[in-house]
Amino acid sequence: MSSDVSTAPTAPTAPPSAPMRVVGRRLAHHDFVDKVKGSLLYAADWTLPGMLYARVVRSAFPSARIKSVDVAAARALPGVVTVLTARDVPRNRLVEHATGGLGELTVAMPVLADDRVRYAGEPIALIAAASQQIADEAAELVDVDYEELPGVFDPEAALADDAPRVHDEGNVLINWHIRRGDVEAALAAADVVVEGEYRSQRVEHAYLEPEAGVGWMDAGVLTLRVSTQVIEHAVEIADILGLPANKVRVIGAYMGGGFGGKEDMTVEPYLALLVWRTQRPVRMVWDRQESMMASTKRHPFVMRYRTGVRYDGTIVAQDIDITGDAGAYPYLSARVMFAGAAVSCGPYRTPNASLRSRAVFTNNVPTSAFRGFGAMQVVFGYESQMDRLADVLGLSTVEVRRRNFLSKTDIIPTGESLATCVAGSETMERALARLGEPPQPSSPSKRVGRGFACNMQPYGRTVWFHDHASTWLSLQPDGTLLLRAGITDLGAGQAASLCQIASEVLGVPLDEISVYIGDTALNPPAGGTFGTRQLYMSGNAVLHAARRLRDEIAPVAAEMLGCRTADLAFEDGLVRGPASTGLTLAELVAGCEERGVDTSLLSRWRADRGAFDPITGQGDSFPDYTYGCHATDVEVDVETGEVAVLRYTASHDVGRAINPLRVEGQIQGGAMQGLGYALMEDVVLEEGNCASTLFASYLIPSSLDMPDVEVEIVESGEGKGPLNSRGIGEPPIGPCAAAIANAITAAIGERPTCLPMTPERVLELCDRAEKPAGEVST
Repeated sequence: MSSDVSTAPTAPTAPPSAPMRVVGRRLAHHDFVDKVKGSLLYAADWTLPGMLYARVVRSAFPSARIKSVDVAAARALPGVVTVLTARDVPRNRLVEHATGGLGELTVAMPVLADDRVRYAGEPIALIAAASQQIADEAAELVDVDYEELPGVFDPEAALADDAPRVHDEGNVLINWHIRRGDVEAALAAADVVVEGEYRSQRVEHAYLEPEAGVGWMDAGVLTLRVSTQVIEHAVEIADILGLPANKVRVIGAYMGGGFGGKEDMTVEPYLALLVWRTQRPVRMVWDRQESMMASTKRHPFVMRYRTGVRYDGTIVAQDIDITGDAGAYPYLSARVMFAGAAVSCGPYRTPNASLRSRAVFTNNVPTSAFRGFGAMQVVFGYESQMDRLADVLGLSTVEVRRRNFLSKTDIIPTGESLATCVAGSETMERALARLGEPPQPSSPSKRVGRGFACNMQPYGRTVWFHDHASTWLSLQPDGTLLLRAGITDLGAGQAASLCQIASEVLGVPLDEISVYIGDTALNPPAGGTFGTRQLYMSGNAVLHAARRLRDEIAPVAAEMLGCRTADLAFEDGLVRGPASTGLTLAELVAGCEERGVDTSLLSRWRADRGAFDPITGQGDSFPDYTYGCHATDVEVDVETGEVAVLRYTASHDVGRAINPLRVEGQIQGGAMQGLGYALMEDVVLEEGNCASTLFASYLIPSSLDMPDVEVEIVESGEGKGPLNSRGIGEPPIGPCAAAIANAITAAIGERPTCLPMTPERVLELCDRAEKPAGEVST
């Protein structure tokens, strides 16, 4: 049995107060236990008989012409099985239309560089050998003759007419311009115009598990078991090899973190090429240095804001210009820059807006997806502006936001009306209340400041992609449930959430549900795990499939129990009527079998659909948004510039918490990652060469660096996810940098405008300030 199900209605169908048996409970699932026991197998844990070991040979230069590649010495090394170069790739060309064709350049990305390299670390050759040591040694023997070419390493410099061309097509991948109203006229009529420039940095994903996988041939099918967020890359791999799509299988292992860094292909094409050439199992695992040197990063943004307001604090116009460094190749930069532009005004009414963003090619390491996906960098811009407005107008930072928060049905700059609750004010009040009274400085050389920041983060893909997800449910003869979905699990419990939803509807106990995920050969397609889309997409797919299956079998249960279907309750492995002990699900399945009623169902759920016009800058953008606020007290040492985060609270409206334990974990993890982004993380490039290739030189926060993140969950019951939930994977990383910047400003009287806010940069600000020590600012 199969069915297509259209998008869910935008109005809530069940308020958060509706009684739930499974959803809303703080449950630990199978992955909790396996991770604690250390029994969960990740991609690098798999070994196969006769396995070869792989290595990528990478460019030593950020911009050069390849004159020749000599692999003879590498091939002659005992134990080397094969060495591949660009000429060995059947189709050495990938084209990413990240917008679905809305105005971006068509720029091909080679699998292996052929005539030139465009960033340091670009793959040139592949090696498969009998051991990792031999593969590494062979890589040193590959002789590449380069002719160095001029490079460009600053995105704004790359805009100049005489800048070196990274690609013949040009240095600007895409320009977005979202327009509403008459911005220049509104700014001219404004009582006050506040201008600001803000810069964010290039950031490493720093997942615990580097890029890894194994591949093998199985009955003529090339199979990869890899750490990936998107198993649908099987189609691209088949295209690279010139194979039918059904001859490539991708299995997504449970991941030790992804954060967007495994949304694009990493090891997949290289493993596939080596397996196909050797017809033997191959293993590839990038070490930390290789991962940090060559993997995609978060886009650095240059953000310029002009915000016009009336004396009462009401925003009348915003003019915003954003430049993002795409690095050497397109990847997902077009989509990242759209998200940045679309939400660059934040959760605030802006009747007149001109929002421009561009993705610019440089000879730096490519940038692509990263948790928050463009919508998080701009929080630093718009929340700094809000505090600046309050200062100029003599209003409190709370009041200036209250007067401008969006509300349900308001129109945003893309021309769309908001269909669900905007809980900006409630999350702000909850986060600030949780902080309590401000602390006192711990010494005369230290100052304490309080800051907060609000954000709106989209969840789900842009609606012009016409997204959909499928799931397959099957009640077994013993009453247990099989759930199959093509999702991948980054470690955030994507699979477990689906089980809770199915259990809620069908009444199957959680420990009697088996979930099978992440396999292109066995699971219906669900799309990748990115953009905070899986709960929205696969969660709705499971919800509607479970409801459809229940509707199919309920008449049989009603007949067997002698009651109406409306009187049935599916719970605790039973189906109960109003005046009976009920049937077991096993008995119901047997009854369905006798009557020829199928107890399996394949269903597809389709998301909201729409279109965006890149010429007018108007149209449909994202399905919905998650709103939140973070608040913090920091202590700044004016003698050293060191910033200590004393307390930190975070509040988000999640619509309905499917599992509050996991919601809290996502908020705490996102906030901690955001604090690293705010205060210490920075991928340093020197003329395109990465100087941050080890955790010794790339600092990430530890449990000793930051306080506990205290969480306040708001449940408005108006999300577009299953049971009116909202996505929470990405939103918690957004407010962190702005909240810290606002707190530092409150403490020392000078505003940070460049990330990260390192002790050196903060000390420069302290030297500018002449505020007496020991004061408390709020």
